[in-house]
Amino acid sequence: MGIWRQIAEYLYLKKRDPNAPRNRSIRLMHGMNRISILMFLAAVILILIRLIRNWIS
Repeated sequence: MGIWRQIAEYLYLKKRDPNAPRNRSIRLMHGMNRISILMFLAAVILILIRLIRNWIS
């Protein structure tokens, strides 16, 4: 499975593979990955906002 497909599944952008194994450990791992991706995106947006604000002033 490709990295972009996996990220799309974490963020509910793409339908999950029905043949993939589903147990508690995998669900918890996917939850942690989802949180880390969202935190990374929030940090990138924050850095861009600060760069743009400093560039303008």
